[in-house]
Amino acid sequence: MSMRDDVLRIATRWIGTPYRHQASLEGVGTDCLGLIRGVWRELYGAEPELVPAYASDWAERSGQERLMEAATRHFGPSIPFAEARPGDLLLFRWRAGCAAKHAGILAPEGGFIHAYEQAAVIRSALTPSWARRIAAVHVFPEI
Repeated sequence: MSMRDDVLRIATRWIGTPYRHQASLEGVGTDCLGLIRGVWRELYGAEPELVPAYASDWAERSGQERLMEAATRHFGPSIPFAEARPGDLLLFRWRAGCAAKHAGILAPEGGFIHAYEQAAVIRSALTPSWARRIAAVHVFPEI
């Protein structure tokens, strides 16, 4: 089984976990970053760094690419979307000029798994409106 298969297996188990801002507990509550943190913990053990408290509008207020910078530190450089495979990390930017602030995991058959605000962890279709918002694609590092 490949690392990407492991990522998908873990992320799929989180489907149905309620949305809870800043949480990261499978079946209890999570946000989009919490989903990625939970997958990371199961794959590698401890998280690579502490995540400071953040408001839901943190990316708009700070103007910093904190999510992109953290992804590059821990996953390595972004790859082109054309090279993305199911199990890869997707980062989204809501609008040009704004920092990336949403994350998900690419799923087979044109979908992705993410924590959807005021809902739960779901599998969504990677429609053109989602695809055009992709800011980066990262591969989970091999163990």
